[in-house]
Amino acid sequence: MPRVIVDVMPKPEILDPQGKAVHGALPRLGFDSVVDVRQGKRFELEVATADDQTLAEVRQIAETLLSNPVIEDFTVRVDEGLADQA
Repeated sequence: MPRVIVDVMPKPEILDPQGKAVHGALPRLGFDSVVDVRQGKRFELEVATADDQTLAEVRQIAETLLSNPVIEDFTVRVDEGLADQA
């Protein structure tokens, strides 16, 4: 059964205090190569089929429920390989 992945991230112009906190902690833990961190959300939706109609519905779900379109962007992609992993 295919899964549709919805990744939600703050828009580039929006401050990301959680990402800044993670970025600030990295050097204290000995990780010095990271230049910036942005924190977002990931949703995995199992669907019966990943046809155009279903993907359009998932985009509508992402826009109305999973994200705040004023401050967040989202992407939708199909990852059928996840269903086979345990």
